[in-house]
Amino acid sequence: MKLSEKLVSLRKASGLTQDELAAKLFVTRTAVSKWENDKGYPGIDSLKLLSKVYGVSLDELISDDDVAAARKARKRRSRMFYWCAVACLVAAVAFMLAASLAEIVWLFIPSAVFVLGYVGFAFATRPTLSGMPRAQFVRYIVARVIVLAIVVGIIISEAVRLF
Repeated sequence: MKLSEKLVSLRKASGLTQDELAAKLFVTRTAVSKWENDKGYPGIDSLKLLSKVYGVSLDELISDDDVAAARKARKRRSRMFYWCAVACLVAAVAFMLAASLAEIVWLFIPSAVFVLGYVGFAFATRPTLSGMPRAQFVRYIVARVIVLAIVVGIIISEAVRLF
């Protein structure tokens, strides 16, 4: 159920008119109407007051569908960045192998570019680093740095060997 639908049902269940609710929330009736018609969204202060007026928690007030949809979108985005990072890593290794086997030094340039792509996508796979526990954050960073160091080390050693 959308927030707008929830607001209408909670208001009607409480027996309040839009004017009465607006007075309790210190907003205009137009604001309440916009929220209920899905043309606007209440601010955090209004959401807090709404939860008090209706006797529900903020979690109950905010639609589960909206929260789940946002979580699903973040997960989808993270998964897409993960696969882009993997593709960049595979491309970097492929160009490195091609450069090494064909002994063509300039093929290390695209390999280096794909390594940079890997770094960018690898760090973008986790959208909310700030909420991550410290130990998990350290493991996350260390894993990406180790892979990066291995690939860069191989590219440099092969480039030096060819010169």
